[in-house]
Amino acid sequence: MTRATSLIWIDYAVMLIYFAFVLGIGFALKRYMRTSTDFFLSGRSIPAWITGLAFLSANLGAQEVIGMGASGAKYGIATSHFYWVGAIPAMVFVGLFMMPFYYGSRARSVPEYLKLRFDEKTRALNAISFALMTIFSSGVSMYAMGKLFNLLLGWDFNFSMIIAAVIVLAYTFLGGLTSAIYNEVLQFFMIVFGFIPLVYLGLRDVGGWSGLQARLTTVSTENGFAPTAYTQSWQFMGDAGSNPLGVEWFGLLMGLGFVLSFGYWCTDFLVVQRAMAADSMSAARRTPLIAAVPKMLFPFLVILPGMIALTVGSRVAAPVTAHNPSSTTATVANASFQPGSATTATSTSAQTTTAGMSGRGIIPPKINEATGQPLLDSRGRVVLDYDLATPMMLINYFPAGMLGLGLTALLASFMSGMAGNVTAFNTVWTYDIYQSYIRKGASDEHYLWMGRISTVFGIALSIAAAYVAVRFNNIMELLQLVFAFVNAPLFATFALGMFWRRTTGHGAFTGLVSGTTAAALHHGFSLAEGAVPGVKGGFFGQLAAYPSEMAQTFWTAIVAFVVCFSVTVIVSLLTRPRPEEELRGLVYSLTPRPEDTETLWYRRPAVLAVIVLALTLMLNIIFF
Repeated sequence: MTRATSLIWIDYAVMLIYFAFVLGIGFALKRYMRTSTDFFLSGRSIPAWITGLAFLSANLGAQEVIGMGASGAKYGIATSHFYWVGAIPAMVFVGLFMMPFYYGSRARSVPEYLKLRFDEKTRALNAISFALMTIFSSGVSMYAMGKLFNLLLGWDFNFSMIIAAVIVLAYTFLGGLTSAIYNEVLQFFMIVFGFIPLVYLGLRDVGGWSGLQARLTTVSTENGFAPTAYTQSWQFMGDAGSNPLGVEWFGLLMGLGFVLSFGYWCTDFLVVQRAMAADSMSAARRTPLIAAVPKMLFPFLVILPGMIALTVGSRVAAPVTAHNPSSTTATVANASFQPGSATTATSTSAQTTTAGMSGRGIIPPKINEATGQPLLDSRGRVVLDYDLATPMMLINYFPAGMLGLGLTALLASFMSGMAGNVTAFNTVWTYDIYQSYIRKGASDEHYLWMGRISTVFGIALSIAAAYVAVRFNNIMELLQLVFAFVNAPLFATFALGMFWRRTTGHGAFTGLVSGTTAAALHHGFSLAEGAVPGVKGGFFGQLAAYPSEMAQTFWTAIVAFVVCFSVTVIVSLLTRPRPEEELRGLVYSLTPRPEDTETLWYRRPAVLAVIVLALTLMLNIIFF
């Protein structure tokens, strides 16, 4: 049985109600934004359970819902490593050990902490690099938003991005961080309730987990892997070439589990800002621990749809066209692909026909911008547009009404990611760049005004950054690459600065520059199999080859971390350290341990940490 993919009035009603809520929250909170602290840090007055959900939801942007779905289709259950190895341990660490530094120092941002610990130049370097990173991250969410609106509604790609930008701008401009946080909590529940039915319908269609395993056996064998490579997370990590992720256990644990994971969760102001808005030190420490509980369950909501999309046939009979930013006639759907015209999907087979070339399941090929034909890699194979895995699942399974709910859940994730990055950007720009180097000593009212202006500026830059994402068929790979350049060396600096009092400002600055340069050199001299030299690497030549783009990124992060760490240690030993009295509250050994005054066991950070780690270990064992 087939059905049309066009939306009806009830679908639009669901979306309009959601938009009314998010804008209403912004208008309701506008009157409370009296000072810059209110606007940028919510006056440090929000309860732990709200900041915990916001801490998680700020990370639930396009990279989570679309990117993890894409990675699920591309790499299988190994994508769960981004959660159970690449997130939970770091979230526990930041809650127990790093939040006392951030919250206790009263720093308004991560770059400002670097100024307090090191010096002004280290802060400036981090502020600039972080601002650029948030722009790229927000741009990825906008790109995904435009692509989704175009695929489901047939709207122009550019117009779709502008609509999304205007809505996010409205509520962040009015209510600042508080508006973003409360909207992120709303968006969290929208994502959960929107995706649970999708996973249920998809699993029922393929015969449950066992049925999905059986179908993925064929996919795995055709791609040259062991039959269960797509459904076992650790079994084939002994050799990079024997698993879809293309990385061995050391590269996984060091590159993802340590460098990228700790680099993101411990130093990225986007998430740290949510915890810093908590109403007490204890609440700030509990924030990432509360977020870790639903975080460990999210693979079942966002990875499984991508894996299912790889194996099912199309139920869609209506034309579905997708606009390419560089070509107004590129068709992207479960259909035969003819440049310059929309076509109707009539096949219910598991393969998507594309002028003699095929996608897989309901995942279509990525379209060449210049020709409108399916894009080919360097080996002549069709490049699948994995970013469409989750949207195509919505089209394939949700009827009218539910499609509006699922679409709204995706919109919530995109807007959550955009708002999180924009509020982090406006804080860093205003406090760490504008106030520090452009306009010192202005009134608080002036900085509040600048915060609102920089919100507009940040969203405009994000729209420009969205077009970089067009080059990738998995936005998660783009974001991890950005993190490898920015967060990997930054984590080395933080680790040394917090736990080695001998670290100097000259060492930190030189290490950051060296680490970022090393990342650029490694990326420029390496290339993943099938990739074309350019933004994906190899632009200086090819000295190293990797089985996948993700493996290349993991090793880029490792190189950046090791170089930054080594250079920082060497330069620090050659330069004069700061007096110990200036480092109290900034270095672990010189900072009093926070006393846990909570009387209820489930509110104690240490107890929560043990529970979270035990549950995570259990999940790793189950899907070994």
